[in-house]
Amino acid sequence: MAKIKSVYICSECGYESPKWYGKCPSCGEWNTMNEELVDKKASTVQKSITKSSYSKPVTINTIDTNDEERYNTGSKELDRVLGGGIVKGSLVLLGGDPGIGKSTILLQICEKLGQSLKILYVSGEESKRQLKLRAQRLGVNNENIYIMTETDVEIVAEQIKIEKPDLVMIDSIQTMNLTTLNSSPGSVTQVRECTNLLMHTAKDLDIPTIVVGHVNKEGSIAGPKVLEHIVDAVLYFEGDKQMSYRILRAVKNRYGSTNEIGVFQMTDKGLSEVENPSMMLLSGRPHNVSGTCVACTMEGTRPILAEIQALVTTSGYGTPRRMSTGYDYNRLALIIAVLEKGAGFYFSNSDTYINVVGGLRLDEPAVDLSVAMALISSLKDVPIPENALAFGEIGLGGEIRSVANAQARINEASRLGFTKIIIPYHNLKNVSSDTATIYGVKNIREAYEAMLDE
Repeated sequence: MAKIKSVYICSECGYESPKWYGKCPSCGEWNTMNEELVDKKASTVQKSITKSSYSKPVTINTIDTNDEERYNTGSKELDRVLGGGIVKGSLVLLGGDPGIGKSTILLQICEKLGQSLKILYVSGEESKRQLKLRAQRLGVNNENIYIMTETDVEIVAEQIKIEKPDLVMIDSIQTMNLTTLNSSPGSVTQVRECTNLLMHTAKDLDIPTIVVGHVNKEGSIAGPKVLEHIVDAVLYFEGDKQMSYRILRAVKNRYGSTNEIGVFQMTDKGLSEVENPSMMLLSGRPHNVSGTCVACTMEGTRPILAEIQALVTTSGYGTPRRMSTGYDYNRLALIIAVLEKGAGFYFSNSDTYINVVGGLRLDEPAVDLSVAMALISSLKDVPIPENALAFGEIGLGGEIRSVANAQARINEASRLGFTKIIIPYHNLKNVSSDTATIYGVKNIREAYEAMLDE
């Protein structure tokens, strides 16, 4: 009987070692070396390349791109994130927490694409009856959708070659396995090799493939980091599954920008698009309450308005607490330090809390001024006018620095009824508005005075 070899593989970078390490020698991560069983005899049988099957080099001028096309998914939000639609021959990885809506959105786009395309939906988690019940609930009923429940990725690849569908969906990659490998499904080796086989199948037959990937407790794709390098695009579903809103974000995209986001709302009939995220995020704003200010952030080419709430209270301990939800904690500490040193607003004896309403995460420096205005408003217990909005980056000297896309932010704010807009002084000469009064400010003290100016 052939001896089974045991190796240790890093779950982050895929580094292999004959012995266990507490710290990976390649990427430096701790406790990521997992034991895998590898059959030497099986691994030597995997490659069988004939002399006529390899690709020959050609000049770049002879490559024809006239037939390059994208499939419109029927969802404007998804098409926006993908860069205009699904590219033929691409391999897309869709990740997210369990229950956030990954399988739901795949079945929904099947209904639209199935009107003109042949779709193969492969599920390793649900039975055909379960898929049918969910499809009925979502209103998906199309003769061009073929369902296959299989976990052997070699059988799946063979069926793709036989059926030659226009689009393939794999739900999920953690359930797929290669029988030539002795490790269990979902392990580092299985996930990497199964994705490699699907990638070669997609490229050889020019069939776009969407692969669902689960995330681990750290929030990254469960499997080696090399998995994200294999695929052409990596999409993440964000948001609390207890809330109804979902944000789809591209982490990697070879065919478009990674700055765009798509906003969805989970309903009893599946995911519906939110074409006006600003209106959604600003719904339910409190009236005449201190500690709230509206910010404008750019997500790709789309300006989005979000409400920032601040709460400043007297600390009951020697060391005041600082907490932040949806905003970088270190950036919050920096702004508080600048407010104390450069503007004369003291938070040394106060607990400070920041929250971005709607589950959105803001990491753009342009929202600094809105955070500062909300903090000062709560500290002074003076409400900021409901029709006021502010954006700008704060420097360490307390100055307000210019930001990009100022005109697009002003247009979005004016469209939603804001009539007082506080912006950096250096952006003032390049912007205009017919319905709003624009104030250009040079420092935090000027911004606060302009905010309360009638």
